[in-house]
Amino acid sequence: MKRLGGLILMVAIAVAGAYTYLHFTSSQSPVLESARIYDNPRTIAPFQLEGSDGEDVSLSALEGQWTMLFTGYTFCPDICPTTMAQLKSRWQDIAAASDYPVQVWMISVDPQRDDIDRLAMYIDFFGEGFYGVRAEHKELYPFVRNIGLMYSIPDEDEENYLVNHSSAIILVNPRGEQQAIFRPSHELGELAVVNPNHLVNDFQKMARYLERELQL
Repeated sequence: MKRLGGLILMVAIAVAGAYTYLHFTSSQSPVLESARIYDNPRTIAPFQLEGSDGEDVSLSALEGQWTMLFTGYTFCPDICPTTMAQLKSRWQDIAAASDYPVQVWMISVDPQRDDIDRLAMYIDFFGEGFYGVRAEHKELYPFVRNIGLMYSIPDEDEENYLVNHSSAIILVNPRGEQQAIFRPSHELGELAVVNPNHLVNDFQKMARYLERELQL
């Protein structure tokens, strides 16, 4: 009888240990390649933008989906089309990473040249899951700065110009909060863009982890 009691106690201890181990390991932040999860989700201030579909866009448009935000413009010769093309090439894997919808927003940082018609034509080329937003500098700059990105505008009399802007991608969770940042790679002789394979791997890990931790 004592032997049976001891066996039951050993089994109970083993089960409790296994449960504690699994609970501990499942709650650990995932090991990421190029992304960083913020210690706490960051609130996004209210904003009013124009969407490439002609609709007004506000904070509520970010809710109920995972959103990847990055700055760009239609005249961009390198970083913007490269980023968009790479995301498009991995779109099936990105969209399959979560039961929530996923959308990529290209925030045009060239208010002078990117009107809605031009932005819509550019975004439509990339297809499902891609969306463009724009605003005049007065409304645009506070929004871009609030999400931790930047851009610079040219002098008013310039016509042919490049726009300096961030190449990182911000991840917004389905509650409409900034959750993480995908950082660009910096390799000699290469464009400073987010590695698409790292982005896919990191997003798959983060979506599983954060949906569980935030009870989304």
